[in-house]
Amino acid sequence: MEMRRGENADGETKDYKVVGPIELKFKNRPTLCEAMVLAGDNEILLGAITMEGMDVLLHPLRLELIVNPDHPYYTQMSLK
Repeated sequence: MEMRRGENADGETKDYKVVGPIELKFKNRPTLCEAMVLAGDNEILLGAITMEGMDVLLHPLRLELIVNPDHPYYTQMSLK
């Protein structure tokens, strides 16, 4: 799609390819997003907008991604 500049954890900035749309699925929750292509075996980082699109949450005690328990059978977006 395009090139975007990104800053790595060590402070280095580089230009990276952006690809998409990509469909991500977690359990019964699909969403579309874009992704920056990084070399090597980097960990995936999901942004807040992507997580909101799937209506998922981070469980703080179990340290895992979960389906929003308020909406277990469907995705619900907040339009406020």
